[in-house]
Amino acid sequence: MSHRTQVTLTDEQYARLKAESRRSGLGLAELVRRALQVLYGKSARENPQAVLQATAGAWRKRHESGEQYVEQLRPGLAERERHVG
Repeated sequence: MSHRTQVTLTDEQYARLKAESRRSGLGLAELVRRALQVLYGKSARENPQAVLQATAGAWRKRHESGEQYVEQLRPGLAERERHVG
C-alpha cells in the first residue's frame, strides 16, 4: 500500500532536491522516500549516522568541557575514576 502526500518546500530545499535528482538520476519522490528512511526508518542503534547528524553542534553553546559538565553533575567522579584505572 502506498500513500500520496503534498509537501511544501522552500526554494532552497527544492533547488537542493532538484540538484541531487540531476546528479543521481533519481526522481524527487524517491529522494524524499530515501531521506525519510535514513532519518526516521531505523532505530538509533541501527542508524548511528542519523543520530550524529541530528545532534551535531548540540554542545556548541556550552563553555565547559564534557568532563567539567559531568563533574558538575557528579562531583568527584573524575577523581574516583583516576584511582580505579
